[in-house]
Amino acid sequence: MAPSPPSLRYHGFFNVNFFLCIFFYIGVSHSFPAIFNFGDSLSDTGNLIQINASTVVGHIDRFPYGETYFKYPTGRFSDGRVIIDFIVEAFGHPYLPPYLASPNATNFRSGVNFAVGGATALKTTFFADRKLSLFVNNSLSDQLQWFETLKPSLCGTEQDCNEYLSKSLIVLGEIGYNDYNVPLYQGVSLEEVAQSVPKVVKTISSAAKVLIGHGAKKMVVQNLIPSGCSSLYLTLFSRPNETDFDPLNGCLKRYNDMIMYHNKLLKEAVKELRMDHPQVKFVYSDFYGSSIRLYNSPHSFRFIDSLRACCGGGGPYNFNPSILCADPGFNLCNNPSEFIDWDGIHLTEAAYHQIANGVIYGPYSMPSIFSLTGV
Repeated sequence: MAPSPPSLRYHGFFNVNFFLCIFFYIGVSHSFPAIFNFGDSLSDTGNLIQINASTVVGHIDRFPYGETYFKYPTGRFSDGRVIIDFIVEAFGHPYLPPYLASPNATNFRSGVNFAVGGATALKTTFFADRKLSLFVNNSLSDQLQWFETLKPSLCGTEQDCNEYLSKSLIVLGEIGYNDYNVPLYQGVSLEEVAQSVPKVVKTISSAAKVLIGHGAKKMVVQNLIPSGCSSLYLTLFSRPNETDFDPLNGCLKRYNDMIMYHNKLLKEAVKELRMDHPQVKFVYSDFYGSSIRLYNSPHSFRFIDSLRACCGGGGPYNFNPSILCADPGFNLCNNPSEFIDWDGIHLTEAAYHQIANGVIYGPYSMPSIFSLTGV
Protein backbone atom coordinates (compact mmCIF):
# COMPACT_ATOMS: atom_id res chain seq x y z
CA MET A 1 0.00 0.00 0.00
CA ALA A 2 1.32 3.43 -0.87
CA PRO A 3 1.94 5.70 2.11
CA SER A 4 -0.64 8.41 2.67
CA PRO A 5 0.37 12.00 1.95
CA PRO A 6 1.92 13.81 4.95
CA SER A 7 -1.05 16.17 5.23
CA LEU A 8 -3.50 13.27 5.45
CA ARG A 9 -1.32 11.45 7.96
CA TYR A 10 -1.14 14.59 10.06
CA HIS A 11 -4.88 15.27 10.02
CA GLY A 12 -5.61 11.64 10.75
CA PHE A 13 -3.25 11.78 13.72
CA PHE A 14 -4.93 15.00 14.86
CA ASN A 15 -8.44 13.55 14.62
CA VAL A 16 -7.53 10.42 16.56
CA ASN A 17 -5.82 12.44 19.27
CA PHE A 18 -8.67 14.93 19.37
CA PHE A 19 -11.23 12.24 20.13
CA LEU A 20 -8.87 10.52 22.55
CA CYS A 21 -8.48 13.81 24.38
CA ILE A 22 -12.26 14.27 24.56
CA PHE A 23 -12.71 10.69 25.76
CA PHE A 24 -10.04 10.90 28.42
CA TYR A 25 -11.09 14.37 29.54
CA ILE A 26 -14.67 13.25 30.13
CA GLY A 27 -13.47 10.10 31.89
CA VAL A 28 -10.80 11.53 34.14
CA SER A 29 -11.79 15.15 34.73
CA HIS A 30 -10.92 15.97 38.34
CA SER A 31 -9.78 12.40 38.98
CA PHE A 32 -7.45 13.61 41.73
CA PRO A 33 -8.26 15.96 44.60
CA ALA A 34 -4.84 17.54 44.06
CA ILE A 35 -1.72 17.39 41.90
CA PHE A 36 1.70 18.22 43.37
CA ASN A 37 4.74 18.74 41.16
CA PHE A 38 8.45 18.76 42.03
CA GLY A 39 11.26 19.56 39.61
CA ASP A 40 13.42 22.13 37.86
CA SER A 41 13.08 24.68 35.03
CA LEU A 42 11.38 22.24 32.69
CA SER A 43 8.31 22.37 34.94
CA ASP A 44 8.74 25.63 36.90
CA THR A 45 5.60 27.74 36.46
CA GLY A 46 6.82 30.81 38.34
CA ASN A 47 8.82 29.95 41.44
CA LEU A 48 12.25 31.13 40.32
CA ILE A 49 11.07 34.65 39.54
CA GLN A 50 9.98 34.93 43.18
CA ILE A 51 13.53 34.21 44.38
CA ASN A 52 15.34 37.54 44.21
CA ALA A 53 14.08 37.92 40.66
CA SER A 54 16.07 41.02 39.79
CA THR A 55 19.41 39.24 40.15
CA VAL A 56 18.60 35.57 39.57
CA VAL A 57 16.33 35.75 36.55
CA GLY A 58 17.43 38.65 34.38
CA HIS A 59 15.48 37.44 31.36
CA ILE A 60 12.61 34.95 31.85
CA ASP A 61 10.42 37.73 33.22
CA ARG A 62 10.69 39.56 29.90
CA PHE A 63 9.34 39.20 26.37
CA PRO A 64 9.45 36.90 24.41
CA TYR A 65 9.00 34.40 27.26
CA GLY A 66 5.32 33.45 27.36
CA GLU A 67 4.53 35.06 24.02
CA THR A 68 2.81 32.09 22.37
CA TYR A 69 0.11 31.05 24.83
CA PHE A 70 -0.12 33.36 27.82
CA LYS A 71 0.94 36.46 25.84
CA TYR A 72 3.11 37.63 28.75
CA PRO A 73 6.00 36.20 30.83
CA THR A 74 4.75 33.86 33.56
CA GLY A 75 8.05 32.55 34.88
CA ARG A 76 7.95 29.51 32.60
CA PHE A 77 11.14 28.80 30.65
CA SER A 78 9.40 28.68 27.29
CA ASP A 79 7.34 30.67 24.84
CA GLY A 80 4.22 29.08 26.31
CA ARG A 81 3.12 26.05 28.28
CA VAL A 82 5.44 23.40 29.69
CA ILE A 83 4.86 19.66 30.10
CA ILE A 84 3.23 19.81 33.55
CA ASP A 85 0.65 22.21 32.10
CA PHE A 86 -0.37 19.63 29.52
CA ILE A 87 -0.48 16.89 32.16
CA VAL A 88 -2.86 18.81 34.42
CA GLU A 89 -4.96 19.78 31.38
CA ALA A 90 -5.34 16.09 30.55
CA PHE A 91 -6.88 15.47 33.97
CA GLY A 92 -9.18 18.49 33.86
CA HIS A 93 -7.22 20.43 36.47
CA PRO A 94 -6.34 24.11 36.43
CA TYR A 95 -2.70 25.05 35.98
CA LEU A 96 -0.68 24.55 39.15
CA PRO A 97 0.13 27.78 41.01
CA PRO A 98 3.80 28.24 41.96
CA TYR A 99 4.32 27.72 45.68
CA LEU A 100 6.46 30.82 46.21
CA ALA A 101 3.93 33.14 44.62
CA SER A 102 1.92 32.79 47.82
CA PRO A 103 3.55 30.36 50.28
CA ASN A 104 0.99 31.09 53.00
CA ALA A 105 -2.01 30.68 50.73
CA THR A 106 -4.95 28.50 51.63
CA ASN A 107 -5.94 27.90 48.01
CA PHE A 108 -3.45 25.11 47.32
CA ARG A 109 -5.78 22.27 48.27
CA SER A 110 -6.24 21.34 44.59
CA GLY A 111 -2.50 21.31 44.00
CA VAL A 112 0.67 23.35 43.78
CA ASN A 113 3.96 23.42 41.90
CA PHE A 114 7.18 23.29 43.92
CA ALA A 115 9.53 23.10 40.91
CA VAL A 116 12.24 25.77 40.68
CA GLY A 117 14.34 26.64 37.67
CA GLY A 118 17.97 25.69 38.33
CA ALA A 119 17.12 23.30 41.18
CA THR A 120 19.23 20.21 41.78
CA ALA A 121 18.34 16.78 43.10
CA LEU A 122 21.35 16.73 45.42
CA LYS A 123 21.50 19.08 48.38
CA THR A 124 23.24 22.39 47.78
CA THR A 125 25.99 21.43 50.25
CA PHE A 126 27.19 18.77 47.80
CA PHE A 127 28.17 21.52 45.36
CA ALA A 128 29.41 23.95 48.00
CA ASP A 129 31.81 21.28 49.29
CA ARG A 130 33.23 21.05 45.77
CA LYS A 131 33.38 24.83 45.35
CA LEU A 132 30.85 24.75 42.52
CA SER A 133 28.55 27.73 42.05
CA LEU A 134 24.85 26.96 41.70
CA PHE A 135 22.27 28.68 39.50
CA VAL A 136 19.99 28.92 42.52
CA ASN A 137 20.19 27.60 46.08
CA ASN A 138 17.32 25.16 45.80
CA SER A 139 17.24 21.39 45.81
CA LEU A 140 14.71 18.59 45.88
CA SER A 141 15.20 18.50 49.65
CA ASP A 142 14.08 22.14 49.89
CA GLN A 143 11.00 21.41 47.80
CA LEU A 144 10.10 18.50 50.06
CA GLN A 145 10.44 20.85 53.04
CA TRP A 146 8.00 23.27 51.40
CA PHE A 147 5.57 20.39 50.95
CA GLU A 148 5.89 19.42 54.61
CA THR A 149 5.38 23.04 55.68
CA LEU A 150 2.26 23.32 53.54
CA LYS A 151 0.77 19.96 54.50
CA PRO A 152 -1.01 21.08 57.73
CA SER A 153 -3.02 23.63 55.73
CA LEU A 154 -4.10 20.98 53.23
CA CYS A 155 -5.60 18.44 55.60
CA GLY A 156 -6.51 18.15 59.27
CA THR A 157 -6.03 14.89 61.12
CA GLU A 158 -3.55 12.21 60.15
CA GLN A 159 -6.46 10.14 58.85
CA ASP A 160 -7.66 13.07 56.71
CA CYS A 161 -4.15 13.56 55.32
CA ASN A 162 -3.73 9.88 54.48
CA GLU A 163 -7.07 9.88 52.67
CA TYR A 164 -6.35 13.11 50.80
CA LEU A 165 -2.76 12.33 49.79
CA SER A 166 -3.49 8.72 48.87
CA LYS A 167 -5.88 9.99 46.19
CA SER A 168 -3.70 12.90 45.02
CA LEU A 169 -1.23 12.70 42.15
CA ILE A 170 2.44 13.28 42.92
CA VAL A 171 4.60 14.21 39.94
CA LEU A 172 8.26 13.72 40.75
CA GLY A 173 9.20 15.76 37.74
CA GLU A 174 12.33 15.90 35.68
CA ILE A 175 15.18 16.73 38.04
CA GLY A 176 18.88 15.91 38.01
CA TYR A 177 19.71 17.86 34.87
CA ASN A 178 21.32 20.67 36.85
CA ASP A 179 23.31 18.23 38.99
CA TYR A 180 25.22 17.54 35.77
CA ASN A 181 24.98 20.99 34.16
CA VAL A 182 26.55 22.82 37.11
CA PRO A 183 29.88 20.95 37.15
CA LEU A 184 30.06 20.62 33.35
CA TYR A 185 29.67 24.38 32.89
CA GLN A 186 32.49 24.91 35.38
CA GLY A 187 35.01 22.67 33.66
CA VAL A 188 34.52 19.33 35.39
CA SER A 189 35.06 16.46 32.95
CA LEU A 190 32.14 14.42 31.69
CA GLU A 191 33.73 11.27 33.11
CA GLU A 192 33.93 12.78 36.59
CA VAL A 193 30.39 14.15 36.42
CA ALA A 194 29.06 10.73 35.40
CA GLN A 195 30.37 9.30 38.68
CA SER A 196 27.67 11.26 40.54
CA VAL A 197 24.79 9.69 38.59
CA PRO A 198 24.07 6.86 41.10
CA LYS A 199 24.00 9.39 43.94
CA VAL A 200 21.58 11.66 42.03
CA VAL A 201 19.24 8.76 41.26
CA LYS A 202 19.37 7.54 44.86
CA THR A 203 18.36 11.03 46.02
CA ILE A 204 15.34 11.02 43.70
CA SER A 205 14.36 7.55 44.93
CA SER A 206 14.72 8.72 48.55
CA ALA A 207 12.43 11.67 47.81
CA ALA A 208 9.81 9.24 46.52
CA LYS A 209 10.06 7.31 49.80
CA VAL A 210 9.59 10.51 51.81
CA LEU A 211 6.42 11.29 49.86
CA ILE A 212 5.18 7.73 50.36
CA GLY A 213 5.75 8.25 54.08
CA HIS A 214 3.37 11.20 53.89
CA GLY A 215 0.70 8.99 52.37
CA ALA A 216 1.29 9.29 48.61
CA LYS A 217 0.02 6.30 46.66
CA LYS A 218 -0.06 7.61 43.07
CA MET A 219 3.22 8.83 41.65
CA VAL A 220 4.68 9.72 38.27
CA VAL A 221 8.49 9.62 38.06
CA GLN A 222 9.95 11.36 35.01
CA ASN A 223 13.36 10.80 33.46
CA LEU A 224 15.67 13.32 31.74
CA ILE A 225 15.51 14.68 28.19
CA PRO A 226 18.60 14.45 25.91
CA SER A 227 20.96 17.27 26.91
CA GLY A 228 23.27 16.53 23.98
CA CYS A 229 20.65 17.88 21.59
CA SER A 230 20.45 21.34 23.18
CA SER A 231 22.00 24.27 21.33
CA LEU A 232 23.80 25.20 24.56
CA TYR A 233 25.63 21.86 24.70
CA LEU A 234 26.26 21.88 20.95
CA THR A 235 27.81 25.34 21.26
CA LEU A 236 29.87 24.83 24.42
CA PHE A 237 30.93 21.19 24.16
CA SER A 238 31.26 20.38 20.45
CA ARG A 239 34.68 19.19 19.28
CA PRO A 240 35.99 18.98 15.68
CA ASN A 241 35.39 15.25 15.66
CA GLU A 242 32.63 13.76 13.55
CA THR A 243 32.34 10.74 15.83
CA ASP A 244 31.07 13.04 18.61
CA PHE A 245 27.82 13.55 16.72
CA ASP A 246 24.96 11.11 16.35
CA PRO A 247 24.50 10.69 12.57
CA LEU A 248 20.77 10.22 13.07
CA ASN A 249 20.11 13.61 14.64
CA GLY A 250 23.30 15.68 14.99
CA CYS A 251 23.23 15.54 18.80
CA LEU A 252 26.30 15.02 21.00
CA LYS A 253 26.44 11.28 21.70
CA ARG A 254 28.71 11.37 24.77
CA TYR A 255 26.39 13.67 26.69
CA ASN A 256 23.26 11.81 25.70
CA ASP A 257 24.94 8.58 26.77
CA MET A 258 25.32 9.96 30.29
CA ILE A 259 21.66 10.99 30.35
CA MET A 260 20.68 7.49 29.20
CA TYR A 261 22.81 6.07 32.02
CA HIS A 262 20.90 8.25 34.50
CA ASN A 263 17.59 7.12 33.00
CA LYS A 264 18.58 3.45 33.13
CA LEU A 265 19.37 3.70 36.84
CA LEU A 266 16.20 5.69 37.49
CA LYS A 267 14.06 3.06 35.77
CA GLU A 268 15.71 0.38 37.92
CA ALA A 269 15.06 2.50 41.02
CA VAL A 270 11.37 2.77 40.15
CA LYS A 271 11.25 -1.01 39.71
CA GLU A 272 12.69 -1.41 43.21
CA LEU A 273 10.22 1.12 44.61
CA ARG A 274 7.35 -0.91 43.13
CA MET A 275 8.66 -4.05 44.80
CA ASP A 276 9.21 -2.37 48.17
CA HIS A 277 5.92 -0.45 48.15
CA PRO A 278 3.29 -2.61 46.40
CA GLN A 279 0.51 -0.41 47.78
CA VAL A 280 1.78 2.52 45.67
CA LYS A 281 1.06 2.94 41.96
CA PHE A 282 4.10 4.18 40.04
CA VAL A 283 4.28 5.43 36.47
CA TYR A 284 7.70 5.80 34.86
CA SER A 285 7.50 8.53 32.22
CA ASP A 286 10.11 8.30 29.50
CA PHE A 287 10.72 11.94 28.62
CA TYR A 288 13.89 10.92 26.80
CA GLY A 289 12.11 8.55 24.45
CA SER A 290 9.31 11.00 23.75
CA SER A 291 11.89 13.76 23.12
CA ILE A 292 14.50 11.99 21.01
CA ARG A 293 11.93 11.04 18.35
CA LEU A 294 11.49 14.77 17.64
CA TYR A 295 15.22 15.15 16.92
CA ASN A 296 15.38 11.92 14.93
CA SER A 297 12.49 12.86 12.67
CA PRO A 298 11.70 16.58 13.10
CA HIS A 299 9.73 16.97 9.87
CA SER A 300 7.29 14.27 10.99
CA PHE A 301 6.29 16.68 13.76
CA ARG A 302 6.37 19.79 11.54
CA PHE A 303 9.62 21.14 12.94
CA ILE A 304 11.87 22.76 10.34
CA ASP A 305 14.81 23.32 12.69
CA SER A 306 15.71 20.76 15.34
CA LEU A 307 19.01 21.99 16.79
CA ARG A 308 19.08 25.79 16.51
CA ALA A 309 17.45 27.84 19.27
CA CYS A 310 14.45 29.95 18.34
CA CYS A 311 15.55 32.67 20.75
CA GLY A 312 19.24 33.38 21.31
CA GLY A 313 22.33 35.43 20.64
CA GLY A 314 23.47 34.15 17.26
CA GLY A 315 26.07 31.67 16.09
CA PRO A 316 25.66 28.31 14.32
CA TYR A 317 23.07 27.14 16.85
CA ASN A 318 21.77 30.63 17.77
CA PHE A 319 23.16 30.28 21.28
CA ASN A 320 25.60 32.73 22.81
CA PRO A 321 26.29 32.61 26.57
CA SER A 322 26.93 36.37 26.47
CA ILE A 323 23.59 37.17 24.82
CA LEU A 324 20.80 34.99 26.15
CA CYS A 325 17.19 35.00 25.03
CA ALA A 326 15.55 38.34 25.97
CA ASP A 327 18.92 40.02 26.57
CA PRO A 328 19.73 43.13 24.51
CA GLY A 329 20.71 42.05 21.00
CA PHE A 330 18.96 38.66 20.99
CA ASN A 331 17.54 37.03 17.85
CA LEU A 332 14.02 35.63 17.68
CA CYS A 333 12.62 33.21 15.11
CA ASN A 334 9.40 34.05 13.29
CA ASN A 335 7.49 30.94 14.35
CA PRO A 336 8.44 29.08 17.56
CA SER A 337 6.17 26.18 16.60
CA GLU A 338 8.69 25.27 13.88
CA PHE A 339 11.53 24.90 16.41
CA ILE A 340 12.24 22.31 19.12
CA ASP A 341 14.79 24.41 21.03
CA TRP A 342 13.50 27.61 22.61
CA ASP A 343 16.40 29.37 24.35
CA GLY A 344 19.37 27.03 24.25
CA ILE A 345 18.40 24.47 26.86
CA HIS A 346 14.63 24.73 27.28
CA LEU A 347 12.13 23.78 24.60
CA THR A 348 9.28 25.47 22.78
CA GLU A 349 5.66 24.95 23.73
CA ALA A 350 5.24 23.01 20.47
CA ALA A 351 8.00 20.58 21.47
CA TYR A 352 6.71 20.24 25.02
CA HIS A 353 3.24 19.53 23.62
CA GLN A 354 4.58 16.69 21.48
CA ILE A 355 6.58 15.25 24.40
CA ALA A 356 3.53 15.52 26.65
CA ASN A 357 1.35 13.75 24.08
CA GLY A 358 3.86 10.91 24.02
CA VAL A 359 3.83 10.42 27.79
CA ILE A 360 0.11 11.11 28.32
CA TYR A 361 -1.55 9.41 25.34
CA GLY A 362 1.33 7.55 23.72
CA PRO A 363 3.64 4.69 24.65
CA TYR A 364 6.15 6.65 26.74
CA SER A 365 4.66 6.07 30.19
CA MET A 366 4.86 2.67 31.83
CA PRO A 367 2.13 1.86 32.68
CA SER A 368 -0.26 4.41 31.16
CA ILE A 369 -0.59 7.57 33.22
CA PHE A 370 -4.35 7.01 33.18
CA SER A 371 -3.87 3.82 35.21
CA LEU A 372 -3.51 6.14 38.22
CA THR A 373 -7.08 7.41 37.97
CA GLY A 374 -8.54 4.28 39.57
CA VAL A 375 -9.08 3.92 43.29
